[in-house]
Amino acid sequence: MSTPTRRRLMRDFKRLEQDPPTGVSGCPNPDNIMLWEAVIFGPEDTPFEDGIFKLRLTFDETYPNKPPNVRFSSRMFHPNVYASGELCLDILQNRWSPTYDVASILTSIQSLLHDPNPNSPANSEAAQLYRENRKEYLRRVAETVEESWV
Repeated sequence: MSTPTRRRLMRDFKRLEQDPPTGVSGCPNPDNIMLWEAVIFGPEDTPFEDGIFKLRLTFDETYPNKPPNVRFSSRMFHPNVYASGELCLDILQNRWSPTYDVASILTSIQSLLHDPNPNSPANSEAAQLYRENRKEYLRRVAETVEESWV
């Protein structure tokens, strides 16, 4: 069944394949174009460097008018990531625009790893450590990076 949403997701996938942004990849489930698996490699010169973080993107027929549901399937210790793996990221909530595609979603999440926002925490413990005890925050992130390799 071809719908505007499914055609758009095929365009997003082709763009991601033909012009992949550095450090991210993603593809739809072979049996369901509305369900995607993605990977973000931890950005260089960040505490997440060398991490391999898996995500799941779930789309419905409202895409691209509404954002997909995005969550990390890898464990993540980050001020803007809930324990469930869901993200507190403005473009996935109140700043969504239909001009965003899968590549821009993934690069925005990668940027969030580089530049967390502890003032809008989804994980209050991570946000507090980020602000008040950077050494312990970095130790916890390093554990998460090592777990991502398994």
